[in-house]
Amino acid sequence: MKKGMKIGLSAAALLLVIIVLGGCFYTTYPNEYTVVRQFGAVVRIVDEPGLNMKLPFIQSTSTLPKTEMIYDLAVSDVITSDKKSMVADSFVLWRIDDPLKFIQTLSGNISNAEYRIDTVVYNSLKTVISSMKQETIISGRDGLLAQKIMDNVGNTFDAYGITVLAIETKRLDLPDENKAAVYERMISERGNIAASFAAEGEAEAKQIRNEADKSVQITLSEANARAEKLKAEGEAEYMRILSEIYDTPAEADFYEYMRALDMAQNALKNGNKTLVVSSDSPIAQIFQGQW
Repeated sequence: MKKGMKIGLSAAALLLVIIVLGGCFYTTYPNEYTVVRQFGAVVRIVDEPGLNMKLPFIQSTSTLPKTEMIYDLAVSDVITSDKKSMVADSFVLWRIDDPLKFIQTLSGNISNAEYRIDTVVYNSLKTVISSMKQETIISGRDGLLAQKIMDNVGNTFDAYGITVLAIETKRLDLPDENKAAVYERMISERGNIAASFAAEGEAEAKQIRNEADKSVQITLSEANARAEKLKAEGEAEYMRILSEIYDTPAEADFYEYMRALDMAQNALKNGNKTLVVSSDSPIAQIFQGQW
């Protein structure tokens, strides 16, 4: 009986030792912070992975995520500077950088942090959108929307031990009841702009064509005048040479004789065997033996 009691006491003692030793150790993983509390107060925060020790029964541990987290804001209505309604759907990428401050300000509660993020980011989104026109937002001409929202948030979250890494807008659209009308108006405006550009281009092209045609006509006129001038000069030179060659009556008669033969030859081309001439023509004089 006593032997059985000794065995039971030994087993109980061994179990107690195991429980005590088990309560002395805790493991910190790479993706988390371990918060060590003593009587509810934070005495230590461990951010390095590994096995650590604590006082059993007196100290307790809890964890906080060390990874980057995403908070998806609810879809909400925002108003542009020209008083147009739009629908915004955004999300925030954030993480805990100061666990102690996070615990002191937000009780170490992720839900409290998300509520604070929702409030601050939504107010910043409304402020930025309200400074922009709807047309600018829809056309995407201002590609710095996310950066403007981040700048507006500033260092607000530093007080909570939180770092906001990015604020992105998944969708920034028109309400369904306004979407068709706004798109039709924008299409019409773009069509008017395109028509204006086309008209300006056509007018400029017409002006260029007119100037080109004018330049061509001037060039042709100058070329024709030059050709006529050269032709006249050539004929004058030709006549001068002839006058030098046939400067005696005998040479002049020979010239007339040769011209008459050429005329007769040209008249009898293409199978024509009949030559009709007047009696006083140079050709008739040839056949009458006057040369």
